[in-house]
Amino acid sequence: MTRPGVDVVIPNYNYGRYLRACVESVLGQDVENLRVLIVDNASTDDSAAIARELAAADPRVELLLRPVNRGPHASFNDGIDWAQADYFVLLCADDFLVPGALRRALTVMERDRTIAVTYGRDVAVDGDGPVPPVPEQGVDVPYRVETGMAFIERFCRLGVFQLPGSSMVVRTSAQKAAGHYLEALPHSDDYHIWLCLALQGRMAELDCVQCGMRSHGQNRSQDLRDTHLLHIMHTADAAEYFFTHEGRVLPQCDALWRLAQRGIGERAYWSAVSHLLRGDRKGWRLFKFAFSRRLQTAFLPPVPYLLHRPDTRRRLSAMASSLTGNFPVTQGRR
Repeated sequence: MTRPGVDVVIPNYNYGRYLRACVESVLGQDVENLRVLIVDNASTDDSAAIARELAAADPRVELLLRPVNRGPHASFNDGIDWAQADYFVLLCADDFLVPGALRRALTVMERDRTIAVTYGRDVAVDGDGPVPPVPEQGVDVPYRVETGMAFIERFCRLGVFQLPGSSMVVRTSAQKAAGHYLEALPHSDDYHIWLCLALQGRMAELDCVQCGMRSHGQNRSQDLRDTHLLHIMHTADAAEYFFTHEGRVLPQCDALWRLAQRGIGERAYWSAVSHLLRGDRKGWRLFKFAFSRRLQTAFLPPVPYLLHRPDTRRRLSAMASSLTGNFPVTQGRR
């Protein structure tokens, strides 16, 4: 009996300092019939040299080294076209898989052929830190399966996906049916493709760590707050494109699009509150966007939204800390 295969695509641009650890995290997976394609977008660092070393050391590694940078979408889509195995992974060059990740995903997906995608949790890595050790998790882990429709509805209700993209293992037939990443959505193409994948089958969330994702300096604190409104706007773009194109096949398409606008607006509302509690006046722009999507939030805080988010307790704690940080408690006069 032929063992299921996995094709892993690693798009890279100037991430030579992370590339070796990323590729080795894949090559160390305990699965047969494994291939890796490194797609380098004309990096100006030592990425190409490192990629050649990795390919020379292991015949499972293939290279596509571009002389000209064609942008990330070309890398993603060339990888989709290249894939031939049963399963497909798109892994960013600055991220990595933890031991056993592919075996755990394949165990679930071979057991239930209606599952199109599996995903799990991630371990955060600060900047250029080394790949941390992850405790042994075994092969058979608890997991939760939901229909693609439930997956889509949850996104609409929250206005956000709460999953690490590098943890996703996709049935290749589902990925090819979902299609390519869209250049028309340069900052939310992943959200769009995940919605398209949900049309192809059920989704399984593994109760374990499946990948590591690096947090870079340019993505933290103030810079993150500066771009948060843009991220929410790009999320709205992805939802609108989906529900006016691929999502039109859904009988409740219009109702889901309205729910998505509501969820995105309510997400923007609470993001605005969080920003203002940290003393960031850019929160007013988030309020303006929230009101444009969900006018009722101008008069009534969308408290029910918080009840649907699994991370509400953590978010409220962070908001409370921000509040005490901006308005310190001082001792009264003696």
